[in-house]
Amino acid sequence: MAPTASSGEVATATGARLILTPGDPAGIGAEITLKAHAAGERGFAIIEDPRRLAELADTLKIDAKTRIIDTPDDISTADDDLPVIPLEWPQTPRAGTADPRNATVIIESIRRAVEWARDGSAAAMVTNPLNKAVLQEAGFTHPGHTEFLATLSAPRDGAPAMMLACDELRVVPVTIHMALRDVPDALTGDDIVNKGMLLAESLRRDFSCPDPRIAVCGLNPHAGENGQFGDEDEQVIAPAVARLEAAGIRAFGPVSADTLFHRRARETYDGVLGMYHDQVLIPIKTLDFDGGVNVTLGLDFIRTSPDHGTAFDIAGTGKAQAGSLIAAIRMARLMAKSRHASR
Repeated sequence: MAPTASSGEVATATGARLILTPGDPAGIGAEITLKAHAAGERGFAIIEDPRRLAELADTLKIDAKTRIIDTPDDISTADDDLPVIPLEWPQTPRAGTADPRNATVIIESIRRAVEWARDGSAAAMVTNPLNKAVLQEAGFTHPGHTEFLATLSAPRDGAPAMMLACDELRVVPVTIHMALRDVPDALTGDDIVNKGMLLAESLRRDFSCPDPRIAVCGLNPHAGENGQFGDEDEQVIAPAVARLEAAGIRAFGPVSADTLFHRRARETYDGVLGMYHDQVLIPIKTLDFDGGVNVTLGLDFIRTSPDHGTAFDIAGTGKAQAGSLIAAIRMARLMAKSRHASR
């Protein structure tokens, strides 16, 4: 796989401007945004309270001068200031203590970012982490961040789908947040096909892979071993793989997951379609825990996110690492560059 391009290289090539959402203000979103800027990332703006950012930068001794702007159109990759699209928090954020009274502003910041990503003012949006329980306490009716974004888009069949990506590996789980005992009954051929098509489309359009090879994991040990360990691999997964092949996608499987993620095996494919959450997330987090990026497939705009949560336990301590946010910013730029080149 090609190495991730630096922020400046892609921004120069595409004029890409990114919009960052604040996430939960009690978490580490503002801190890692400041640290990403201090590490040299440019060409993005964050929706936040500029005074709060300035005070946090001073507390953490991060050299960051903020500049208030109105829209992503005002972002300049040549400017060393951190562009901020201002908001006001109803309740002053307290590190580590989420407040449902700030939920409406969190949600509105996401809506604004989506509007800019969809109308082209921003090339992509990068979302800082949310606390779903706090939003739901305030009346948020969606299971999570991704599902809410899908309601603001015109999603494709099978969407939204979650891709976890790093330089070494790109994976999509067909099922995500459910008990392992429920996975076999939840798997359907249509879902496997739809997720496989979304993965193939993303690899072509977003990652400059014109003829992607997709490895499809089996569900059971040894991909069922001819029915000895369950019949889902033969009855559900194999026919779905055949349908993907018939649609012109270079898919193969079901393949036993225990042989799929070592270095030589990774040279045989461009993406992996897994059957359940841990099957594909454990390998990618083992390979690159700090550099993994959450990418949402099937939306009509680009969205990436750090592959971690709000980290309330360390919020405000200065201990947060910005590596995953930096990777999310760079991957958003890489995807924008690829889409620009494919037009």
